[in-house]
Amino acid sequence: MAVSDEIGALTRAFSGLGIDEKSLISILGKWHPEQRNSFRKGTRNFFIEDERQFERWDDRHIIQLEREFLRFKNAMVLWTMHPWERDARLAKEALYKGPQYGVLIEIACTRSSEELLGARRAYHSLFERSIEEEVASRVGGIERKLLVALLSSYRYEGPRVNEEIAKTEAKTLCNAIKNAGKKPAIEEEEVLRILTTRSKLHIKAVYKHYKEISGKYLDQDLDAELGLKETVQCLCLPQTYFSKVRSKYIILPPKFPTLFSNKYFHKNISSQVLDDALKTSVDEITKETVTRVIVTRADADMKQIKEEYHQKYGATLSKKIEDVANGNYREFLLTLVARGDQ
Repeated sequence: MAVSDEIGALTRAFSGLGIDEKSLISILGKWHPEQRNSFRKGTRNFFIEDERQFERWDDRHIIQLEREFLRFKNAMVLWTMHPWERDARLAKEALYKGPQYGVLIEIACTRSSEELLGARRAYHSLFERSIEEEVASRVGGIERKLLVALLSSYRYEGPRVNEEIAKTEAKTLCNAIKNAGKKPAIEEEEVLRILTTRSKLHIKAVYKHYKEISGKYLDQDLDAELGLKETVQCLCLPQTYFSKVRSKYIILPPKFPTLFSNKYFHKNISSQVLDDALKTSVDEITKETVTRVIVTRADADMKQIKEEYHQKYGATLSKKIEDVANGNYREFLLTLVARGDQ
C-alpha cells in the first residue's frame, strides 16, 4: 500500500468511518517515528501545532478514539502521539493514580535530557501548569524532593567522566546506605545531588565503583528504598527495570479510565513485575503497564528488554503476550515487540 493510501486509511479510521483493524495494525506497526511525525503534521483535523513546537492530539478526538479503540487499551492512541505529549499525559495520569512514583521516575530517568525537557514543555501546554508544580503539590513526604529534582533535571550527555570523583561518590553512597538505619538515604542531600544531577555515564561509573567497594550492586543495597532503587535501575539498567516494571497501585475506577480521568480509588500493594502484569488472573487495569512499556520502548531498547525478560523468566516476551492477551490488542503488541528484531 502506498504511503498516501496508508494515510488515507488511517484518516478514515480516526474519523470513525471504520477500517479493517488488521490493516491498521500493519500500517502503524511498521511506521517509524519519522512517518508518524509526518502523519501528525499532515492531518490538522486531528492534531494541533502547539506553540511549544510539537503536534498535539485535539482533545475531542482523544476521547472519541479511546472509546472507538477501547479493545486496544489506549495502545493505538499512545503510539500515534508525539513522544512529548505521550510522556506528559502519562505523567499526569501517574499523578492522579495514587500517585504512581515509578512512572514518574521512569519518565525522568530513561529519557534523554531533550526528551524530558520536551515532556515538561508539553505538560505546560496541555495542563497549564508545570509538572514540577504538580508533583510538589500532590506528592508528600520524603519522595517529593527526589521526584521534583529528577523531573527538573537536564543532565550532561557528553562522554566525559571523572573516575576519581565517581569513586568518591560511590563511597558517599555506600556510607549513606550503611547509615540508613539512622537516616534514610533518600533524605541525604549528597545522595540526591548525585542521583539527580550527574550524567548517566557518570552514574554508571559510580555503580561500577560501588560494586568494587561494597561487593554488592547499588540497586541491590537499595531494596528498602524503592524510589532510589528504581532511580538507579532506570539510569543504569533500564532493560532490567522495564523487564520487571513495578506498579505500586492497583487502579479501580468505575469505568475504563481515559487519559483525562482524575477520579481514582487506589490501594497500596507490593511491587508487580512485568511477568505478573501479563498473568491472566491479574486485573485488566494492571495491563496498562504492559501497554505503556511496549509503546514507549518499541523504538528505544525493546531488543534488550526482550533479552532480559527471557533470561529472567525463561520465556520469550512474545510468547507470554500470545498466552494472555487477546484479539487485535495482542496482535498490535506483538507487532511492536517485533520491532526489537529489526
